[in-house]
Amino acid sequence: MASRRTQRWLPVAFAATVGFALIAGSYVYVSAVAGDRSDCVALDVVSSTEKSDLVEDLAERYNGSRRRFDGRCADIAVTGITSGQAMEALAGDWTALSGSRSPRPQVWLPTSTLWTGQLQLLDRANKREEQTAGEYESIANSPLVIAMPATKARYLQQQGALGWGDILGMSGEKGWAEFGKPEWKRFTFGKDNPNLSTSGLAATIATYYAATNTSSDLTAADVRDPKVTRFVRQIEANVSHYSDDVVDLLRALAAADLAEVDGNAAGSDLSAVVTQEELVYLYNTGALSDNRKPREPLVALYPKEGTFNLDHPYVVLPQASDVQRAAAADFLAFLQDEPQQREFAAIGFRDHEQAASDELVRVVGGKQAAGVYFDPPSPEVVQGIKTSWATLRKKANILMAVDVSGSMTANKVTDTKTRLQYATDAAKNGIKLLNSEDRVGLWAFSNKQGGSSLPYRVQLPLSRLDDRQFGAKLDTMRSGGGTALYTTIRAAHQHMLENYDRNRINAVVVLTDGENEYPEDNDLAKLLRDIELDPDRPVKVFCIAFDEASDLPTLQKIAAAGAGKAFDAKDPEKIDEAFVKLLSSF
Repeated sequence: MASRRTQRWLPVAFAATVGFALIAGSYVYVSAVAGDRSDCVALDVVSSTEKSDLVEDLAERYNGSRRRFDGRCADIAVTGITSGQAMEALAGDWTALSGSRSPRPQVWLPTSTLWTGQLQLLDRANKREEQTAGEYESIANSPLVIAMPATKARYLQQQGALGWGDILGMSGEKGWAEFGKPEWKRFTFGKDNPNLSTSGLAATIATYYAATNTSSDLTAADVRDPKVTRFVRQIEANVSHYSDDVVDLLRALAAADLAEVDGNAAGSDLSAVVTQEELVYLYNTGALSDNRKPREPLVALYPKEGTFNLDHPYVVLPQASDVQRAAAADFLAFLQDEPQQREFAAIGFRDHEQAASDELVRVVGGKQAAGVYFDPPSPEVVQGIKTSWATLRKKANILMAVDVSGSMTANKVTDTKTRLQYATDAAKNGIKLLNSEDRVGLWAFSNKQGGSSLPYRVQLPLSRLDDRQFGAKLDTMRSGGGTALYTTIRAAHQHMLENYDRNRINAVVVLTDGENEYPEDNDLAKLLRDIELDPDRPVKVFCIAFDEASDLPTLQKIAAAGAGKAFDAKDPEKIDEAFVKLLSSF
């Protein structure tokens, strides 16, 4: 019977690429423990999602072994929840935040001790016992790297030792010309939003360390230093766009790499992605692109100042009883044993002592020793960095097009709210995530109405964001007519090209509940060609589908052509979550 890990998209790729076989010789396993298991200790474990499938499989192996501690056995149950969600749930009402997915855990396996520090701050603010005040052992490690297509990476390596600022701070105007390669044009890179992602947060902290030329003892004064903020701003200026999940950036890069082979419209303006080394391994083995290895692999670059290590700590929480603590200690020892460590290595991790396998180094073009590791700053300094980043991040130039076709009110989503009301409420809440220095425009679209020659109507011109004015205009929109999806997206994309700002993230955001219903423009292939990404003047296209009638597959093709992303909010209750993820891209 196949394990649960081999039934999920990413683990399927792992299994097909590297296999998942029991390691013979150094450890012997049996299928079940004979006899009475009524004395087994129940231990609930919550793991970050990038490793939860593997940890779950290893827990099954542990449960099925004859392994005992203090004359007892343990039954381990594992649930995957992102580190940020788990932190919020542990700080508040676990049942309310995590639903029925798992009981409150005794063991937490986040991606990084950065999250344990942030939980400390929340516990202090709530005047409760700190749950994560200790130091913790790792079960695996993965350093943060700058991943770059091999041709460009090898060229940079020939220039000698380079740092975060040397690579990521290349001028967006001069770009590769600074290194004697003007034909490679602009330099832009992808990173995650630090409010949503461990790698995004670690990457942001790493730039502050690089700015101060230190590897430890980062202070609040450092974060406020004008020289430091200038350095960070210079790096952020070259971000292509932010992401809620770096895997999406890497999958888009893989699609662009294979586009010529597939004959699809897919492009990328990314010269690099800041990510964990583990994901470079998965990219190069094809695990992020349906087991198809890229034509050009990525190479992991390790900046000269040092880098941040994602240390995957093993955290035993205060609610664990004495016997659960003993069970947790035994499960930790099991995970750190050589056979299980080989399984972590098989999906691109360094071991619990930070050692890299020869295969990992070969596949990512990396190093056995990643160099200096930055010490995690204090939780208060991390919080200060997140606050500072909100003002230093790259600003946005966004045109939002909202579907106001008749179907937006024809079918009630609930007894009281229509689809349009769900969409406008989510847009009003989500727009608050943007910065007042962002420029935002608003269009409504359906089909030609009231003698208009166009199926879309300007509600607000592209201008500095006023969220109250934006919300008020959303409230005045009325629905009717069909869905002129293709014409509107093409016109919005062209409008953003005409109003392109090289110092901002330029994007079109489309909200729709349906499919194209405009006979005058029904050529999807032409639309995909028209909005195909120009790496030198990238205008990204993002789509939200918020009803079952939405043509999500087509929206995904449109977003891919525009190097953006399509969000599935066909359950209207999820549209707020989709908006948070989408607007965190800016």
